[in-house]
Amino acid sequence: MYDQTRAQQPADRPRSPGASRTTGPEPLLAPKDRDEIVRRLGHAVNTFTDTPLGALEEAEGAFDEAAAGLAKALAEARQALRAGWQGRDPETDSAELRGALREYRELTRRLLQA
Repeated sequence: MYDQTRAQQPADRPRSPGASRTTGPEPLLAPKDRDEIVRRLGHAVNTFTDTPLGALEEAEGAFDEAAAGLAKALAEARQALRAGWQGRDPETDSAELRGALREYRELTRRLLQA
């Protein structure tokens, strides 16, 4: 039976009474990787006056690294989500499938806000 109240719960709501989540979703890139990309961009900005082409190349490299990292993280998230629902019986596992749908919705929302 369709439970409209459960279906409308936010995707970041804990799944069980004992579960808790930190505020906001987990970042797609590890903090160490994000910090390095931000550092490289800052360095590019700070060196632009002295070496504009070098600064642009460094900024492009940081962008490429960020894009590749996000693509990898999204592919891993997709693979994990798919493994969780693929092959399940929609009649008996509807709650688990609904949870997977919420996860897809949240991940897609985060991607569109980037």
